[in-house]
Amino acid sequence: MDYRYGSHTVYKIEYHFVFVTKYRYHVLKGDIGYKVRDLIKQTCDMHEIEIKKGSVSPNHIHIFVSAPANIAPSEIMRRIKGRSSRKLFETFPELKKKYWGQHFWARGYFCVTAGEVTREMIMNYIEHHFEPKGDNDFGIES
Repeated sequence: MDYRYGSHTVYKIEYHFVFVTKYRYHVLKGDIGYKVRDLIKQTCDMHEIEIKKGSVSPNHIHIFVSAPANIAPSEIMRRIKGRSSRKLFETFPELKKKYWGQHFWARGYFCVTAGEVTREMIMNYIEHHFEPKGDNDFGIES
């Protein structure tokens, strides 16, 4: 397994994110597409977020990442979308004509976790880990 290690943690946390351009404009082509890819890579590197796979489409991005245990998915998206938006407007001032208000990305995003261990496996392990005392949802080992 590809476990990652922090100073006091061992973890494997992977997310699949999809996020779209505001108004779903097809602008992630050519130089802009390459620049956004490079900005996302740089931002992830800065925060120890490992990109496993990614794809730039004309109006949306797919990235599959392995993230540190101390960074929430919402924080990952805030950092990626915020920095890339700011840098794209600096590099390509013509984008400001399409995107008034300095918002390049649509507000939301899609996120799902991934892993080899299913929720059923976890529940089964916890249930059979010891003879529980207490309620059915949260046992206490004696």
